[in-house]
Amino acid sequence: MTSLLHLAAEKESADVTDWAARIGWVVGLLLFIALVYWLMREGWKWRGTLQGDLPELPTAPDDPGPARLELSGRYHGSTSAGQWLDRIVAHGLGTRSRVELTLTDAGLDVVRPGATDFFIPADRLREARLDKGIAGKVLAEGGLLIVTWEHGEKLIDSGFRSDHAAEQAEWAEAINDMINTTSTTEGTAR
Repeated sequence: MTSLLHLAAEKESADVTDWAARIGWVVGLLLFIALVYWLMREGWKWRGTLQGDLPELPTAPDDPGPARLELSGRYHGSTSAGQWLDRIVAHGLGTRSRVELTLTDAGLDVVRPGATDFFIPADRLREARLDKGIAGKVLAEGGLLIVTWEHGEKLIDSGFRSDHAAEQAEWAEAINDMINTTSTTEGTAR
């Protein structure tokens, strides 16, 4: 009982909050976050400058022909072929967006609302496969449709994800059949 009275007699007030120190920490943290964002933006711009030798993206022809396949989904970006972390940012290829893909005999039309559209001519298509990742996006095995194509002197992998993942295998098969048909036709024409 004596110890209880002793504790009650020694009751102290709570510590006072040091608002100046808290505000200083918050301002410091916000400045640090702003610096990190600024450095990321500068790195993105620098990468685009390094990739400045990449030619302008081709546009779709006036009459590409009837659609073989159509797909709506997401465009997740482009990388150097075989190097899934080497993102290409020049000409807007690094910008993620919604996408409408149309495969015709002329090639692959990539329409991206809010980003730069481009066209991959059939003779520039090199491969299509299902894979699990591309820079900034990793999914389950076969979750992405990766289309390898030639642009200028560079091979590029572009990653797409359909709103209906089951149709991606059909796309990979159709593009590869188209590539094989195009290469066979070019081989007999020589």
